[in-house]
Amino acid sequence: MRTLLLLTCLLFIQCTEKKTPPKTIPPPTTKSENPPVAPPDTPKPEKEESIEPEPYTPDYDTSQWQEVNRLDPSILLDLRYATDNNFVDEKMYDCGRCFLRPAVATAVVKAHQFLQKQGYGFKMYDCYRPRPIQWKLWNKVPDPRYVADPRKGSMHNRGMAVDLTIVDSLGNELDMGTDFDFFGREAYHSYGGHSDEVTDNRILLLETMEEHGFRPTSTEWWHYSYKPKTFKLDNWLWPCE
Repeated sequence: MRTLLLLTCLLFIQCTEKKTPPKTIPPPTTKSENPPVAPPDTPKPEKEESIEPEPYTPDYDTSQWQEVNRLDPSILLDLRYATDNNFVDEKMYDCGRCFLRPAVATAVVKAHQFLQKQGYGFKMYDCYRPRPIQWKLWNKVPDPRYVADPRKGSMHNRGMAVDLTIVDSLGNELDMGTDFDFFGREAYHSYGGHSDEVTDNRILLLETMEEHGFRPTSTEWWHYSYKPKTFKLDNWLWPCE
């Protein structure tokens, strides 16, 4: 009897025991650690603006333009874009002539004559740059860090910017630390790794230009823009004589 009672109790406990269903493990999700990234949209190339050179006569309108070395022949020229000695390794100008707006040209000459009293002078690398030439440069190097977008234009295209350096009385360039059109930190005005001689030469150029109405650009020791006035973008191409 006791045995029967024990069996009955055991059966009752098994029937009333709450059964826990087996845990189900969800199937693993396949997730890459580096999910594929959609390629960036490729910008559509903008249509090149058609710029027709303005017609010119054998001479030029002195109310609009002035040739710097006609005002002062002692200013030296090394117009790099009239040669292949430039950062695109290609001749851009048919011939090298240094034109500027008359007020800008006069300011350059006064700065040059100021330096002459100290035994120095200017050598010009670039002056007015027609926008058709700006397009040629842009098509070679379409990077606004190095070439201004011709749709917006640059100070050179307005005839109010110059690229230049200082020379001694024998025409030798002063050491400025880098060559013209060197694209790197060493060309910055803020770069502090140059010798005292280079620093002094750059300060002489900077102070001379600022004294005569020009402002520098931070990344190019050779580039200065005229600040008292502004002028329109221009397409005029000078004649070759």
